[in-house]
Amino acid sequence: MSSPVTLLILGAGGDLTKRLLLPGLGSLLAHHDHDVTLLGAGLDDDVAERWQDLVRESLDAAGDERRVDARRGDAEDTDAETTDADRTRRLTESTRYITADATDPAALRELLAACTGVPVIYFALPPAVTAKVCRALQQVDLPEGTRLALEKPFGVDEESARALNAVIATLVPERQVFRIDHFLGKSTVLNILGLRLANRILEPVWNEASVERVEIVFDETLGLEGRAGYYDGSGALVDMIQSHLLEILAIIAMELPPRVDEVELRDNIAQVLRNTTLWDDDVTKTARRARYAAGRIGDRSLPSYVDEPGVDPSRGTETLAELTVAVRTRRWEGVPFVLRSGKALGAKTSQARLYLRAVSPVPGLDGVPEEQVIVLDLMTGDVELQVTMNGAGDPFRLEQSTLVAHQGAGDLLPYGEMLRGILDGDPLLSIRGDVAEQCWRIVDPVIAAWKRDHGDLDEYPAGSAGPTDW
Repeated sequence: MSSPVTLLILGAGGDLTKRLLLPGLGSLLAHHDHDVTLLGAGLDDDVAERWQDLVRESLDAAGDERRVDARRGDAEDTDAETTDADRTRRLTESTRYITADATDPAALRELLAACTGVPVIYFALPPAVTAKVCRALQQVDLPEGTRLALEKPFGVDEESARALNAVIATLVPERQVFRIDHFLGKSTVLNILGLRLANRILEPVWNEASVERVEIVFDETLGLEGRAGYYDGSGALVDMIQSHLLEILAIIAMELPPRVDEVELRDNIAQVLRNTTLWDDDVTKTARRARYAAGRIGDRSLPSYVDEPGVDPSRGTETLAELTVAVRTRRWEGVPFVLRSGKALGAKTSQARLYLRAVSPVPGLDGVPEEQVIVLDLMTGDVELQVTMNGAGDPFRLEQSTLVAHQGAGDLLPYGEMLRGILDGDPLLSIRGDVAEQCWRIVDPVIAAWKRDHGDLDEYPAGSAGPTDW
């Protein structure tokens, strides 16, 4: 069991806590024993009245899921069910919610005094409020070993990220800072590490000599879903590409670390991002943006983005962004990496695709070898490898087949995986400060150009594949 910690959630009454944090904690405690107490804090008095019920429901749901999994395996683990119930009861009975203004140093002192274990301060707050709380913490004597967990985005550009990192550095050592990118908690994303490190068949082709281009795509069928307060101020580029997709790029493009630990893995990720630049200095050629118009997705009818509640049309916020970058290392020189993410599209896609260079025609065999692609499905974890073979009917005609390897789902939800590292004090899957700054450096020129209205804002019907000329 890990040493006792208190998970202090600032902004505990928000959607993030209910939708992601508490279910993640529930999935963690259903599989791993941690000595953790839970303390919620926020400005909403109403949350205090239902806080224990909220915690209990989330933990019970995770426990129910584990019991279903056990029964599917033809064995009901009664001991595990008893342990889950005990953990849920202990955590629920001990948890508290305190109404407090986390930007007030005096309130922060009271909250830290209520922690019974090493404080883990989780900032479930908007970026601007997070920065204010960090500055307030400079006036507080933090207990030994205090850890800080911060949600993305980390700042609003490279300069603000560097300034925030400077404040954080006055509070705790970098190893006690956990910048959260829940994509790094996905077992399907971490599967890329296993492919890279443990397969001799892939490593020889994982470079510019064999790979023509790389595409990382995260297309959603969901629209705004009531998130205008956050999304209309960020858009697809900041929401997805600036953080999640650049992190996936770094794992795909990094050199092989001698071992997977917090130093080697994060050093290699940083090395990739330091050497990543826009493909072309002309932003209009390197980046594209669009937003959805009214349309249908399945049986759902979606209004135009500009007609969604809370949207300010004058902002010109994009709901689909595409960015092409270059990784200027010897391994990837000359290979374009295309990053794309959007909302309200006709098909849900979450893939990394490595397109291999064309093979020369084979004299005596009918047909030109088709394009071969390595596909990493970031939702299911499946890996597809397209191979050209002799045809089943005519052995002298080339045909393409697909080899598929299936990956089972991980035991933990992505936030459960992230929380395991935080509660254990292991920053392996957290974003290091310099990496956060580099991600902003890469996209800042695009953000600045789009603010100056450089680059068309195209339009696509909701439920389509995007603009017709993309």
